[in-house]
Amino acid sequence: MSGERATTRLARGAKKLVTRSGPGPVDTVLAAAVVAIIGFGVVMVYSASAFEATVRFGDTQHYLKRQAIYGGLALLTMWIVSRIDYRRLKPLTYPILITVMGMMVATIAGLGHRAGNAYRWLAVGPIHIQPSEAAKVALVLWLAYSLSKKADRVKTFWVGFVPHLLVVGLLMALCLKQPDFGSAVVMFLLTFIILFVAGVRASHITVSAIAFTGAGVALIRFSAYRYGRFLSWLNMEEHRQGLAYQPFQSVMSFGSGGIFGLGLGRGLQVLYLPEAHTDFIVAIIGEELGFVGIMVLCSVYGIIVARGMKIAFNAEDDYGAYIAFGLSALLAMQVLLNLSVAMALLPTKGLTLPFVSYGGSSLLVTAGAIGILLNISRKRPQERKTQRVAEQGPAQSASAVVATSAEEGAAGW
Repeated sequence: MSGERATTRLARGAKKLVTRSGPGPVDTVLAAAVVAIIGFGVVMVYSASAFEATVRFGDTQHYLKRQAIYGGLALLTMWIVSRIDYRRLKPLTYPILITVMGMMVATIAGLGHRAGNAYRWLAVGPIHIQPSEAAKVALVLWLAYSLSKKADRVKTFWVGFVPHLLVVGLLMALCLKQPDFGSAVVMFLLTFIILFVAGVRASHITVSAIAFTGAGVALIRFSAYRYGRFLSWLNMEEHRQGLAYQPFQSVMSFGSGGIFGLGLGRGLQVLYLPEAHTDFIVAIIGEELGFVGIMVLCSVYGIIVARGMKIAFNAEDDYGAYIAFGLSALLAMQVLLNLSVAMALLPTKGLTLPFVSYGGSSLLVTAGAIGILLNISRKRPQERKTQRVAEQGPAQSASAVVATSAEEGAAGW
C-alpha cells in the first residue's frame, strides 16, 4: 500500500514537473525558412547595391555591411520575441497602438525625414524608423484583442464593426497624409480580411468595402501625382522615360533573366534601375537567378505563410488565432503587392519585399512579427506532452519525465 502511495506521489511530481517546464519547441520549419530568407536577402542586397554603393560612397560593401547588421538584429529580435508569451501583449495593446499613432503624427508634423515626396521616416541619429511598418503589426494586435474580447457581440454593428472601422480609418488617414497610399491599401485589405474571418456580418463588410474602394478611386483620380502614375502604368511604352521608368526597367530585368538567370552578381539592370536594392530588388533576383530563382523565392514565402496559417488553426485561443492569421495575411499581402508592382501588374507603390529589401525598419518589424508567430506555435506541443504524461500509468510517469525533458532539450529554441 505504501508502495502504491509512493508511486502515486511520484506520478504527481512527474506531472507537475512537465507542466512547469519551459515552453515547448517553436515551429522549426517556419524558423528555418525565415533564417534562410534573411540570409538570402543580405546576399541579394549586396548584389543589387554594389554599383550604387561604389558611386555614392566609394565602398562596394556599404549597403552589405548595414544589411548584415540589420539581419543580425532581426534574428536576435525574432529569438527574443519568441521567448515572450504572446498573451502578455494584451495589456500593451493600446499603449502600442497609441505610440505608433503618435509616431505617425510626428512624421507629418514636420519631424519626419523626407525621401522623394514623402515624409514616412523618423530620423533618430543615423537610424530611420518607418512608423507605418509598425502600425500594420499594431493594427493586427489591436484587432485580435478587440475581436477576441467581443466574441459574443462580433455580429453587432455598433460593437463588432464600427470601432474597428474607425481605428483603421484613422490609421489610413495618417498614412495618406505622409503620403503612403500603399500602406493604407494594405491596412484596408488586412482589416476586412480579419473581420471576415472573425465572423463579422458580410453585409457590413461589403457595404463598407465598396465605400472605401470608391474613396480610393477618388483619391487616385483627383490627385495629379497618383493619376499620372496610373496613366503611365496603363501606357508604359509612352512614359518609359518618365513616371513609368522604374517599372519599365523592372520588367526588362525579368525578361533578360530568362529561365535560369544571368548568374549572381552578373545582372546589368543595376546600372539602370533606381534604388534596385530596395522596393524593386525582386527584379534583380529575376535577372540574376531567372524564373527558377523567383519560383524558389515564392515557394519559401509560401512555406512561411502556410506555417503561419497552421499556427493560427492550432492556436490555444481566439486571441492567438487572430494574431497568427493576421500576421500571416499581412506578410502574404506585402509579398504579392511587391511582386505585382515589380512585374508591372499594379501601379508603383512604396512597399518593400519582406526580409529581402534593404532597410532596417521593415526587417526588424517583420522579424518581431515572426517572433510572435513562433511563440504562439510553442503552446500546443507542451500541452500534448503534459497530457501524454497525465494519461500514462503511475509506474510509467517517472520515465516519461526523463524522456520529455530530453525531448525538450533537443527541440527547444
